[in-house]
Amino acid sequence: MIELKTPQEIEKMAVTGRFVGETLAELAELARPGVNLMDLEQRARRRIKERGAVSCYWDYAPSFGRGPFRNVICLSVNDAVLHGLPHKYTLRDSDVLTLDFAVSIDGWVADSARTVIVGTPRPEDVRLVESTGVALEAGIAAALPGAKLGDVSAAIQAVATEYGYPVNMQFGGHGLGHTMHEDPHVANAGRPGRGLVLRPGLTLALEPWWSATSNEIFTDPDGWTLRFQDGSRGSHSEHTIAITEDGARVLTRVD
Repeated sequence: MIELKTPQEIEKMAVTGRFVGETLAELAELARPGVNLMDLEQRARRRIKERGAVSCYWDYAPSFGRGPFRNVICLSVNDAVLHGLPHKYTLRDSDVLTLDFAVSIDGWVADSARTVIVGTPRPEDVRLVESTGVALEAGIAAALPGAKLGDVSAAIQAVATEYGYPVNMQFGGHGLGHTMHEDPHVANAGRPGRGLVLRPGLTLALEPWWSATSNEIFTDPDGWTLRFQDGSRGSHSEHTIAITEDGARVLTRVD
C-alpha cells in the first residue's frame, strides 16, 4: 500500500531530513585516517540521543540480515557498499567510506547516504563517487508529478551506462514515511514510461549504488555487510525526496 503524504506531513519529514543531512555531513567531516568506525557510530548515537530521535536501524531484522541490527548507522568500507556493520576498523588513507543513516523524529522517517574518500583520493575512486552523485541528481530531476517510476529508474541507469558501470538490481530505492521501507521499490535501472505514476505526496528514497567493474555481491560473514564479488570499491548516494506539484523536493539536502 502506497500512502501519499499531505503538505503538512511532508514538512514533518523535512524536519527529520534536515537532521539526517546535518548528521551525515558532520560524520563525513570526521572520517579521516586514524579514525575508528566505532567512533563514528558513537557520535551518531550521541546525535540521536541529543535530538530525541529514534534510529531506524537499531533492532532492524529484515530477511536479508542476520538477527537484529544493533547499531544506528551503516558504515561500508571499500569493497563493502551496503548495510555495513560498524566494527573496530581504523580508517586508512585512500579508503572509500559509505555512510548510510536513517532516523525517525515524531514518527516521520528520513534516509540518506553518501560516500566519501578518506585522505588522499585516487582518480578512479573520485570518478566512481562522482557517478552515483550525478545519477542521484538525474533521478531527482526525473521525479516529476505525472511521470512514471520507470522514468526515474531509467535516468539513474543512463548515468551508470554513461560511466560504463554495471547496475545491481537486488537492492535499490524505496518508499518511506512512518517506516523506513515502504512501497514502492525504486530500481536503479528501468524503462521510461513504465510503472507507477508519480503523484504529489509520494515520498521516496532514491539510492544509486554500484562499483566500476561488478554487479555481483555477497554477504560478509558478519551477516549484514554486502561486498562486491571481485573486491572492487563501491559508491552509494541517497536522498529522501517528496513529489510536489513543482517537482521533487529533496528533504535530506543541506548546504
